[in-house]
Amino acid sequence: MSQIALPLILRDRGAQGPARIIVGPSNSAAIDLLSRGADWPFRTAVLTGPPRAGKSLLARWFAESAMGEAIDDADAMAEDALFHAWNRAQASETPLLFVSSRGPGEWRIALPDLASRLGAALLIELGAPDDEMLAALIEDHAARRGVALGEGALAWLLPRIDRTYAAAERVVGEIDRLSLERKAPVTISLMRDAMAGNGGEWQPRLL
Repeated sequence: MSQIALPLILRDRGAQGPARIIVGPSNSAAIDLLSRGADWPFRTAVLTGPPRAGKSLLARWFAESAMGEAIDDADAMAEDALFHAWNRAQASETPLLFVSSRGPGEWRIALPDLASRLGAALLIELGAPDDEMLAALIEDHAARRGVALGEGALAWLLPRIDRTYAAAERVVGEIDRLSLERKAPVTISLMRDAMAGNGGEWQPRLL
């Protein structure tokens, strides 16, 4: 499992270290496509994927690496502004990346000119993390928060949380909160309490 270190430090949800993009099977193809903006149809692409999958981080990496321009949360912006941005990018022959939290078919565009242009854009989708990436995400979130996971913590956690990016982030945040609150190291008992106290959002895959 590899990482992409961003050329900027992001302070995100209490984490203290620099944000990194964990590279694995769920996003390696997307990262390869992002690096080839000149090959996109009309040099335009739409990046989408699950919550907390790193869409914004990838967009910042894309822009900061001078591969093109990126518009985050494009599906929440005024459509005429997006259309003008598309025209400017075409005039300057600059690859343009739109980031959407809505998946294919969910982003309804009313402006016909914009709809036709984004309909022709390359769709880049991030997939769900596999167990190896989930483990790397948990370790990265823990390292950025300064949480020392005890021996066997990952082996205990992995079968018991939902296989999503958001779950990896939430469980480490709750473990960190309880560890600080109790002034106690991370143990199986503390992790069990962290999962039980997270509003019932955890979906055990193996108990």
